[in-house]
This record gives sequence, structure tokens and C-alpha cells, in this order.
Amino acid sequence: MRSSSLTFLGGVGTVTGSKFLLDLPNSGRLLLDCGLFQGQRDLRRRNWATFPITPSSISAVTLSHAHLDHCGYLPALVRQGFDGPVYATSRTAELASIVLRDSAKLMADEADSANTFGWSVHDRALPLYDEADVERALERLVPLEHEEAVRLPGGRLRLHRAGHILGSSWVELVLNEGKTLVHSGDLGRPVHPLLQPPTPLSNTDVLLIESTYGSRHHDDSMTMEDMAQAITTTAERGGSVLIPAFAPRS
Repeated sequence: MRSSSLTFLGGVGTVTGSKFLLDLPNSGRLLLDCGLFQGQRDLRRRNWATFPITPSSISAVTLSHAHLDHCGYLPALVRQGFDGPVYATSRTAELASIVLRDSAKLMADEADSANTFGWSVHDRALPLYDEADVERALERLVPLEHEEAVRLPGGRLRLHRAGHILGSSWVELVLNEGKTLVHSGDLGRPVHPLLQPPTPLSNTDVLLIESTYGSRHHDDSMTMEDMAQAITTTAERGGSVLIPAFAPRS
């Protein structure tokens, strides 16, 4: 009997477009994350390429969190025929509804600008997806809580805290064939003043981990002093300070 296989459709050679296809023989296909390629033009063009498999052949999608590089392609996948469930935590589902609607609006505005000012190479620029596609995608969301288990045709799914942003998770899949696969998504640090730490991983047979900053040391010793200095300097010259609220406690 053929064993499960894993195919990297994004998040390789670049930090965006996270999509990992798990092919489960006799149990369908599971897509781990459904991210949008972002950045330079050659990366963004990948969003318009023909999807490498028939989207309707995908049984389900899991979302680790609501950043566009992990969830932003979902409306395009639905537009091309995917109609299965999308598993995510309830907080990720809430954030995704905001992020994806905003993404569709920005795409529409960009297409309108291209058509108005004639800077598109196409006769008529179109958005990758529109608000209707987003609403159809949001209808596919199945909200779960952290540590809640759900049965899939190929095994059991459980989402654990990742400590990255509100609702973020790492994904545990216990497959019917007896193996366990873990997809890390983006992980936060174990000690943080705002975030609950990632749930520890005890064991797994396959670990799919994204490690953009995995080899970097985060030195927090001067963080508050550096921030105070930046605010003071900006205030003294009459400027404005923008402080992004990246991740509330989850």
C-alpha cells in the first residue's frame, strides 16, 4: 500500500506562500496552510500560476494562523473549486475574516488604479480574488479551540498553541497509518510579556518546521531602552510614532 507523501507548494526558497500538501492514500489530500506569495514582483506572480493540483481534489485545509502568507490564498483556492472544510482556531477564523476582506479590497483598489493610470501590462487588470470569493472562503471555516481534536478521513487533527499571534497554532496530525506529523506554522518565543508560550511538543515522526529566524538570537536586554530612545527622539523633532499591535495575549 502506498504511504503518505508531502509536497512543498510554497514557503520554500522564500518565507511567503506557505502551502504544504499531504497526500493520504485512500483518504484524500490535506493542505497545511494556504498562504499568499508576497514581496517582489516575481514572487507575487506565483499567485497567478496554475495551481499544481486540482483544488477540488483537496479534502480539507488547515490554517496555522491569520497572516496573509499563511491564509491569503484561500479565496483563490475556493474560486478555483475547493469546497472542503478549513480548520482553524476560533480566533484565527475571526482574524482571517478581517485580513481576507481587507486583502480583497486592496487587490480591487490596485486593479482599479492599474486600469485608471494604465500601468498594467494587461488590457484590463483584475484582482486575484474579490469580496464574493472571500465570503465563500469564510463559509468553509470550521472553528476549533486549542487542544480540541477532530476526526479526518486520514486520521485525527489537533491544534496546539504556537505563541505567535492571537489564535496561532501548530498542527498535530495522527494518521491512520500509525504515524504522527507536526506542522509548526510560525512559532513564538517561550518567554514573552504578552503571549502564552507555545505548547511543548513531546514526540512526532515527521516535523515540518518553518525556521526563518530559527538560528537567530533575540536579545531583549535593551528593547525598552531602545524603544524609549526612539520615542523621545521622534517627539523632540515633532514627529509621530506608529507602534503596531502585533499580537495580543492568546
